Amino acid sequence: MLLRELGEFGLIERIRQATPRGRGVRIGIGDDAAWLECRNRTFLITSDLLIEGIHFNLKWTSFYALGYKTLAVNLSDLAAMGASPAYLILSLGIPVDFRVEDVEQFYRGIRALASRSGVALVGGDTSASTRFFINACVIGHTAHRPVTRGDAKAGDDLYVTGTLGDSALGMKLLKKRGAQAGSRNHAYLISRHRFPSPRLTAGAALARAGIARAMIDVSDGLLQDLTHICKASRVGAVIWEEALPLSRAYRTAAGKKGLLYALTGGEDYELLFSLRRRDRSRLEKIGRRLAVPVSRIGKCVPACEGITVINRRGWPRALSTAGYDHFRGRH
Repeated sequence: MLLRELGEFGLIERIRQATPRGRGVRIGIGDDAAWLECRNRTFLITSDLLIEGIHFNLKWTSFYALGYKTLAVNLSDLAAMGASPAYLILSLGIPVDFRVEDVEQFYRGIRALASRSGVALVGGDTSASTRFFINACVIGHTAHRPVTRGDAKAGDDLYVTGTLGDSALGMKLLKKRGAQAGSRNHAYLISRHRFPSPRLTAGAALARAGIARAMIDVSDGLLQDLTHICKASRVGAVIWEEALPLSRAYRTAAGKKGLLYALTGGEDYELLFSLRRRDRSRLEKIGRRLAVPVSRIGKCVPACEGITVINRRGWPRALSTAGYDHFRGRH
């Protein structure tokens, strides 16, 4: 069997099944972060790999923005489990013909977000490489029970923070126009792609209140990441197309693509979570204290009903749930 036949998530599942769970490991492979218990303390650890030509293109991404985003995508994983970040371990493979000043700009981008998030860079490794690659590992902690992907129930509401599709549309504009931002709307969308906002405050508030039953960050696309929750929780889902939160810039720039990027685009790094209906009023109170809007976009249903998107006419919409898969690509 070839990797492109198995797919990224199929490979992860095979590795998970073949890997014994170690001492103190509450959750290992298969969630946004590993959940470890050590001496009555709860730690969350996440890691991401970014490779030039796969995850980023230096023709239209500055080293500063790349550094910022490197940390942001890891912080988003911790946000999805309600944890607070503490330490960063960063390893780089760097072509020898890179300018020292560019590498310094990369670290400035890291520090800009780290200083706002309470994260300390404590170590890592460097190596010569034929192309730039980055491996970041962030260690966090929480005094509350982490939120996982696997506790949603049929009948739960589905909510998402912020707006959807901005980053994917911003990346599309970058591929088409290069580093030129164009209109104000285009500049906003490109900024959302380059400088995502990990929802640490929202994730921690939801975990502290104990009202989010299952949660994930939207990194591979709304429908793809919803699929992860549904599989882990053994539920299905209904999404209402008209309820999807879209920015004014997205509505203006999306054109014929409509909701495609919002449903499957990825790299929004918003939080998708399930909630008991009886906790709606509690969420409203929490939402008023957050700096990001929260929108109800659907509900969980029995697993046998699968995942359905209902269009504005009330009809099921035929659409692939696939977002990004590293071995199959986008389809």
